[in-house]
Amino acid sequence: MQFIPVRLPFIASAFLFCMGMPIQSPAQTTHAAAFYVPPSPLPVREHGKVIRSRRLTDAAALPSAARNLLVMYHSTSEDGKDVAVTGTIAIPAGDPPPGGWPVTTWTHGTTGIAPLCAPSLDTPNGPEHQFLGMHEVVMDDYVKRGYVVVATDYEGLGPPGLHPFLQGASEAHGALDIIRAAREIDPRIGARYVAIGHSQGGQADLFTAALGPAYVPELKLLGNVALAPASHIAATLQAMMQASTPSYALGYAMYVLESFASNHPGIELNKILTKQALDHLPETLHACITATVSKGYWATAIPKNQFLPGADLTSVLKVAAENEPNELKIGVPTLVAQGTADDTVMPAWTDNVVGSLCKSGTPLEYIVQHGATHETVLTSSTAQMKAWVDARFEGKTTESNCSALPSAAAPGK
Repeated sequence: MQFIPVRLPFIASAFLFCMGMPIQSPAQTTHAAAFYVPPSPLPVREHGKVIRSRRLTDAAALPSAARNLLVMYHSTSEDGKDVAVTGTIAIPAGDPPPGGWPVTTWTHGTTGIAPLCAPSLDTPNGPEHQFLGMHEVVMDDYVKRGYVVVATDYEGLGPPGLHPFLQGASEAHGALDIIRAAREIDPRIGARYVAIGHSQGGQADLFTAALGPAYVPELKLLGNVALAPASHIAATLQAMMQASTPSYALGYAMYVLESFASNHPGIELNKILTKQALDHLPETLHACITATVSKGYWATAIPKNQFLPGADLTSVLKVAAENEPNELKIGVPTLVAQGTADDTVMPAWTDNVVGSLCKSGTPLEYIVQHGATHETVLTSSTAQMKAWVDARFEGKTTESNCSALPSAAAPGK
């Protein structure tokens, strides 16, 4: 059972190691050594304020943009602390329309939990370039059509730290504060925005839509798009505790445990994982997701053998429940797309999520993409997504099919 994107066909080159630290490409090394190290101590500023920015020219730069910027800005961590987060800003060519350029804030799928896995660090030979390149093509179409495109790395990716994986508030804060940062850099950027995300980013997108109106009240959220949003975190963890054959979902389960334990003191991994598992956890911080799930210890380990007999996950499952999108209250138009051939985010799980959101009053349209996989749902939904986003900025009324939801798990019914 899986819930997060796996790109097994896109195996990247392994990182080399020297003195226990990953060796990056020259461009990545330059960025990490200079731009990505935040001031110490971090100056006290309001969330969304710019710490520094510079021109961006690497693979994360969108080719149709008149200006691509790398930005570090203040944001708010899961536990309410001020934290430095990085991301990218792509500004279209030409003059802005009245009210400023429209904005899309993008929340990316899983790349890893280590700083070196930040999407803004992407290069043509980067560890997750195949996956990130898919997103960049779609994002570039928006900037080509006159949208400002902002994309957070998320807390813990880029600057030193550990990414709060699948922790919705942290992800959402990063996606919202980068809009504030972009408008500080260029006041011609408008206050109206739509959030868009895929997989982990789909979960982050839904939290962005739920938290945005209160967190950045000066901005106007018009809608959000969640493509194959991650969910059912507890189900994946529990499945790994019973699985007797290697599974790429084990790497993601370790991400969840490391992330939750990093900022929830009640979660003690030495009471959940075996010594062997604990000894291999540092490997997840020396590579990104493709390498983690396809080579090395976590690619071949028997999942159930990583857990202590009778391990109590009560505290972990409590945090998991707090980060499920099912219970969110979203008051803006929402578009969710799910592929029927997705074996990463299970179709039945997304069916469940949209059913719950509809019951809570979300004005939601659910699109089932027949035959689409976890990756291809991004491209198969492009045309509908573009029309839907354009309609939000044009002030058109939205449609909801909550009264007769389709099913991705049983598309023939």
